[in-house]
This record gives sequence, structure tokens and C-alpha cells, in this order.
Amino acid sequence: MKYRGFLFDLDGTLVDSLPAVIRAWSLWGERHGLSADEVLSYIHGKPAINSLRHFMAGQSEEAIQAEFLWLERLEAEDTQGVKAIPGALALLDTLNELQIPWAIVTSGSIPVAHARHKAANLPMPEVFITAENIKHGKPNPEPYLLGAERLGLSATHCVVVEDAPAGIISGLEAGSAVVAVNAPADSPRLNDVAFRVTTLEPVKVTKESSGEFTLSVNA
Repeated sequence: MKYRGFLFDLDGTLVDSLPAVIRAWSLWGERHGLSADEVLSYIHGKPAINSLRHFMAGQSEEAIQAEFLWLERLEAEDTQGVKAIPGALALLDTLNELQIPWAIVTSGSIPVAHARHKAANLPMPEVFITAENIKHGKPNPEPYLLGAERLGLSATHCVVVEDAPAGIISGLEAGSAVVAVNAPADSPRLNDVAFRVTTLEPVKVTKESSGEFTLSVNA
């Protein structure tokens, strides 16, 4: 298959932010009498506001928004241990050198996503989709459809790189080829992805004179 652009999730895909995520959401769960396991098993790959609405069902939107702002501030300020996934910087540098369009498509909000992107010292994408840009978060395909549109491409001509089950479904439903990075073994539709990798180090692209590229993964 030949493609024209990349759409990357951020957390767990380009950036290892898991320690910070665990700290923030565990503290939030503790505030509400919820176990860390219960909270962390639900939130990955989803917009924070959607997760809060799930756990705070029946509470007022004002209360939910207040908790969102508390959590957002905590996550944006705590970048200790946040670093690039192995192979992420090399792959992004290669895409820039080859002039292959790429975007970041994250469920995180602007303060959180930009703080983690900066902490990992990654190059700035041409397009940066955050929770503020979308109405329907992952697993809905809207985020990746919007990312492709902002790049001026069809999602079917893009490679989505994801780690979370919700994001994998979002990419597949958008019609993109999906590279699953360290995805849980029980992720739905994992058999439908193009490649499964543990880091981005083995991911290789070969650009052709047409502007399209082929994707491969070194054994």
C-alpha cells in the first residue's frame, strides 16, 4: 500500500507520559473514592472530559467542568519523567526531511498536550489536533478524519499510529492503515492493523517520486 501522510496519537505513541498520567488520575480517583485500577482501565485514549462524565454520571456539568480544570492543571504542570518513545524523534525527523506531511491527533487538551510535547523535545507538527477541536472523541473516527482534512489529505491515504484501543478503532473507522504501538493484547480489532510494534524504532518509510510513500517494519 502507498500513503501520503501520517497521523500520530501523542501519549503512549510519540511520548511516554504514563507515569504522569498514573499520578494525576490516581490522585483524582482518590479524591472521589475510586481505585486507581478502575480509573486507569477506562481513561486511555479518550478525552479527559468524557472520562469525567463517565465517572461523575448524575453530577452537574458545572461540577464536572471544575474537576476537569483541576485535572488539566495538574497534568499540564507535572511533566516529570515525560520523554519521547524510542524511535519517535528519528521517525519525525525523517518525515520532515522527506517532506511527508504529518499531524498529531490527541485526545488531550491544549495545555496538557503542548506541555508533554515540549517535555519530550519533539518537532512541531504541521497540524496539531487536540480535544478542543473535536466534538466526538476517539473511538469515533472524527479526530483522525479532521487531522487528515487539515493536512489536505484523505484519511484513506494516511497511516495512523496509535497505542490505545479507542484510538486504534478511531483510525480504522476513519479508513486509515493503523500501526499499533505497544497496544494491549486484548484490544478490539487488533487483527485489522497493518503492523504491531513495541516502539517506533523499526518503522521505516520509503518515499517515491510521486510523493507517495511505502511503509515497512524491520524485523
